[in-house]
Amino acid sequence: MKLFKKIILGSAILLAITIIVYFVYFNQIQDTDPKNMENSKNTELIEWNSKELFAVFVDPKDIAIINGQKIPMKGTFQLKPELTDTYADIGVYDRKTKPLFIIPLFTASAYSKNGFYDFYKGNCYTCLTTKIRTVDELAEQSSANAVKVLELLGYDSITDIELDKNPDILSKYDKVIVLHNEYVTKNMFDAITSHPNVIYLYPNALYAEISTNYQDGTISLIRGHGYPELEIDNGFDWEFENTNPYEYDKKCNNWEFYDIPNGKMLNCYPEQKIWKDEKFLKALKEL
Repeated sequence: MKLFKKIILGSAILLAITIIVYFVYFNQIQDTDPKNMENSKNTELIEWNSKELFAVFVDPKDIAIINGQKIPMKGTFQLKPELTDTYADIGVYDRKTKPLFIIPLFTASAYSKNGFYDFYKGNCYTCLTTKIRTVDELAEQSSANAVKVLELLGYDSITDIELDKNPDILSKYDKVIVLHNEYVTKNMFDAITSHPNVIYLYPNALYAEISTNYQDGTISLIRGHGYPELEIDNGFDWEFENTNPYEYDKKCNNWEFYDIPNGKMLNCYPEQKIWKDEKFLKALKEL
């Protein structure tokens, strides 16, 4: 009888452990299907300055104080009915072939907790591989504001996951916009740099090479940003590398697009410019 009770108890404990492991494992898996990128988190947002080009709602935790000023690092944007004519002027709604921009999920992953930057800081020596993040986890470093604004203005978009899996997709578009796609695969780098009309909207794009493991939902750093040797900056040794000093100009007061052989580059980091400046968005449309 005692033996029977021990067997029953052992079986119950094994079953409990199996259930716990099952749920922990599946809760950790990141869904990398672009169609399932948005989640349904309910966050209490506050309305930002009503005088802006868009209606802006911000999570209080996303407001930073920079040089004594409160700045929303990312927000939720909506069109204003009274600015319909303005949006028609700066948007691309009426175009048969709409410009395409690339959503930088890989860069969001690199900057996330237990990502590459924890490795760079010496806080984590296993963080050269990190989970692929989702669209709702985009932040200032991964062009969160630009993604939302350009979608509202009618631009087509793909994630870098889609581009990595199908690099030929860029050939269907007359104009491709690269955001802060700092971390890219060789497939992406080749597809972007061989396209004849690319707008590099953020400095520091195409900076480091990564590999992907879609079965595990991870990316791994291969080369760049001081890895595997400190003297390595751009992982592709790209001659049009434009990180310094442009990445650090966050105000973009003197923004300008300049020519390179396969398109144009911007001379500042426009994350806080793109949702405020009608002239900037008009110029982007007309490039």
